[in-house]
Amino acid sequence: MIKNFIHGVALRAETIVDSVRGQRDPRRIIEPYIGYATPDNLVVRGRVLAALRRNKPLPTQSAWINFRQMFSLFLTDEVAGVEVSAESVSAVSDEEGYFTLLLDRSTAQGWVDIEVAIVGREGKTLCPVLIASPDAEYAVISDIDDTMLETGAYSLVRNLWTSMTGNATTRQIFPDAVTFMNEMSQDGQNPVYYVSSSPWNLHHFLERIFDRAKLVKGPKFLRDLGISDTQFITGTHGDHKGGSIDAILAANPDLTYVLVGDTGQHDAFVYRDAIERHPGRIRAVVLREPGPGPDAKSLQAMQAIEAAGVTLLHGPNFEGFAHQLRQEELSQAAE
Repeated sequence: MIKNFIHGVALRAETIVDSVRGQRDPRRIIEPYIGYATPDNLVVRGRVLAALRRNKPLPTQSAWINFRQMFSLFLTDEVAGVEVSAESVSAVSDEEGYFTLLLDRSTAQGWVDIEVAIVGREGKTLCPVLIASPDAEYAVISDIDDTMLETGAYSLVRNLWTSMTGNATTRQIFPDAVTFMNEMSQDGQNPVYYVSSSPWNLHHFLERIFDRAKLVKGPKFLRDLGISDTQFITGTHGDHKGGSIDAILAANPDLTYVLVGDTGQHDAFVYRDAIERHPGRIRAVVLREPGPGPDAKSLQAMQAIEAAGVTLLHGPNFEGFAHQLRQEELSQAAE
């Protein structure tokens, strides 16, 4: 009862704020997200905002300035009901400003840029799309926090402190993660996708960190933290990751996958369940063990992964894991 009341109040408040800030602002800007390809379509994604919030952080600035800049990323002026188009296909932005365009899949491979326009306005925005190579051996789905990016997500206090008091020049990607993902992608032959419970507001922020660290680029499946008619905070951590994994597997039905995560946010549970839903599609699970490492329940989930016949590699870092996976493949092929 109390949760429903709070949800109702929050939804009405958000509606009022959005109508004042976003809908009444005459400006319209597309924030591009990285799209991906399915057997039939190019999935072009983005968000319509009244303004883009782009900070210019310095490595030496204070934690307070970092906090203010990070907080500003959540003050989005999203605009609903805006028609966008690309290649004669159109869509309308939803209540949080998000849109998805489904274009006919072409014969192109690798990275392509799709020109997206706001109907009735000048200018176009390039939205990148990754089309998996037909020569791919497999695909990789990876978590971000404490898997690629040092966060401390296994501790709520540490997670909040790190996330809100760092900036794009100070946040660190694990060096072993860069090496591991480069080896797994094989110079872009194998597509890489990222799934995280971080909000879409951080898409550009994460892109800057990834680019600075030279981490393999890939479509991101982030989480909508907005308030909908039916949910207070849309989706749960497990539901979001599980649903995203399902969508990515459906996008490449002929590929098997390596799932990469950590033991700090119950990735073992999510990946165990994905193996059960998609028998034969998961070739390996790789888990980083941050902080105190896996708890008893995570260890049970990891045991279930191995019992399903899926290769499991885990440890405090990913050093040597790509080589181990390759050797195991060669061994299995020789049997």
